[in-house]
Amino acid sequence: MKTSAKGVPQASIDPATIGRLRSIALHALPRMYRPAERLFAFRLRKNGAGEVLEGVSRRYTATVLIGLASEDRRVATEILGRHSPQDVCDRLLDDLERMEDLGEVALTAWAAQALDHSRAAAAIRALRQREPGQRPYPMVELSWALTALAVDPQKSDPAQADVTAQALLASFQSQSALFPHWSAGYAAPKLRAHVSCFADFVYPIQALSYYHLATGNTRARETACRCAARMCELQGPAGQWWWHFDCHTGRVVENYPVYAVHQEAMAPMALFALAKAGGPEYPAAVAKSLQWLVSPPEKPGSLIDEERQVIWRKIARREPRRLVRGLQAAASCLHPGLRVPGLGCLFPPTAVDYESRPYEMGWILHAWPGSCEP
Repeated sequence: MKTSAKGVPQASIDPATIGRLRSIALHALPRMYRPAERLFAFRLRKNGAGEVLEGVSRRYTATVLIGLASEDRRVATEILGRHSPQDVCDRLLDDLERMEDLGEVALTAWAAQALDHSRAAAAIRALRQREPGQRPYPMVELSWALTALAVDPQKSDPAQADVTAQALLASFQSQSALFPHWSAGYAAPKLRAHVSCFADFVYPIQALSYYHLATGNTRARETACRCAARMCELQGPAGQWWWHFDCHTGRVVENYPVYAVHQEAMAPMALFALAKAGGPEYPAAVAKSLQWLVSPPEKPGSLIDEERQVIWRKIARREPRRLVRGLQAAASCLHPGLRVPGLGCLFPPTAVDYESRPYEMGWILHAWPGSCEP
């Protein structure tokens, strides 16, 4: 197995596909940037023959900065124009006291360290004040906090990283080898307390891998390895990363929607982080993941829109108000093996969500940096 310096397994992965993903990310991000605010939009949405930008997002801005941290200055200039990644990060750091959740603070701290920003310590202090590991949080946000605390241990807070890692490890469901959606003590909705989503596996795997690299903690790597193995066992026959799972039993609760970002970036970057930490490599799973994006069996064509230079967000069921997900969550709450039959035929997964979000492009650059193209 040939592996790049960044821990990216090379075998079985189509270099042309990686080139297409990077090219679209580099063409889409300038259209998603709002220079007046020094922030990226919340989303780009198809609007007839054109497209429209909606909102702004600090989270998504931080994610793009993490992706840009591994790119050369020319790439950043093409995306940000007169601004530099440091300028955009300054805007996030100025907003630290106004940030509403742990996720925004954690991603900002991660981005500031990735960029070697002179004010990164301020973001770490703000992160520490949120007490990750001592308060209940969503699993994704807790994982981002651990990554921010572990990605550069010389600049962060090792003691806080240890506390956060212990909370993450304590949340792991050994019987299913999966993570729940919320850490212990979180007031979870009764009918959904057992349901976790794909992001609840990706980000803990990545965070624990970084934590192992920073500390040598073997339990962190072993837990990440177990979760990654289970995640790949659950991968769909055409490479789909399914959406909702029973974290107690490890069974799929509901398959759809399948998100492009999971296929193109999130699953690969978590598995690459694990490989870099000395865990197993999963090139076949990554190759299948990308192949689904290129040619999903649920619908003719691809989510990669070369003409518009965008990757559309997901393939979902044609259903009202997330009906299937709600019914399957309720049924599996009543009994772990219970599912409502026939819903797949009534509500087929043929709907494309014609929007794209900046964080999806940022994670592409993070997962597939230019220096590591196969």
